[in-house]
Amino acid sequence: MLSQRDQELIAAAREAIKRCYRNDWQEVGAALRTRDGRIYTGVNLDAYLGRMAVCAEAVALGRAVTDVGETGIETIVAVRHPDADEADQAIVVVSPCGSCRELIWDYDRNARVIVPGANGPAVCSIGELLPNKYSRERTL
Repeated sequence: MLSQRDQELIAAAREAIKRCYRNDWQEVGAALRTRDGRIYTGVNLDAYLGRMAVCAEAVALGRAVTDVGETGIETIVAVRHPDADEADQAIVVVSPCGSCRELIWDYDRNARVIVPGANGPAVCSIGELLPNKYSRERTL
């Protein structure tokens, strides 16, 4: 069950993408709460050269780090705005991509992540989303 703080974070991500939605350019919004309680939002930055695109979670994290430094990620969520021609126009919670999972882990191994669940959004740890995390350390 989501807490009131989790619901507020989802609402902040939805508001960010509602404000900035642009079909085929900005379709995902994110919000994160730092460990000191501040909320930062971001939207994805698409690009004609696909590999130059930046995910909404990375934009939100970049804003937080720029503003207050690395205070940690308490909770993070991403939402997707539907295309104009989709029948269902609900802005829904989506899972972070693999690259964002790596980034979230790198900045806070104890981060909570709000993801889609069988009965609506649910919370899990970044460790649950990223088993066997990549490491530069050698293990045998």
